[in-house]
Amino acid sequence: MRTLVQADQRRAIRRAIRVECKVVRERDFRPIGHRGVDLSHLGMLVVGDEPALTGEPVIVEFRLHRVGPWFDAQATIARVLHGRRPADWTGRCFGLEFEPLPPNVERYLRGALRRVPPPLPMREPRVDYAATVHLAALS
Repeated sequence: MRTLVQADQRRAIRRAIRVECKVVRERDFRPIGHRGVDLSHLGMLVVGDEPALTGEPVIVEFRLHRVGPWFDAQATIARVLHGRRPADWTGRCFGLEFEPLPPNVERYLRGALRRVPPPLPMREPRVDYAATVHLAALS
């Protein structure tokens, strides 16, 4: 029996870490979120307090630990989860994609997150059918 090749579509490994944060819309400076549920050096998943739209620019301030330093970043809302699926245990959320972070902040995040485990997957992994056919042709 042959196995299917799983697709890896992420550019960075997310880490399951609760993050204290403040997210505000850039256009009206209204707060739209205050709690991150996972993080990478490229972005963050935030529990939404207010509705948000994909593509909206936001400003986010966050820290990893209660006594750690605060980081400021500009980001764009890359994905909105409305909390309608059974696996959406956090309710309304949105995924932020950070604008490029300063190199020292990116290094700090990579190092601090290295030992934090990734979140449990909420859906079945996607299959890369082209890679599966290629693998079958080689055997």
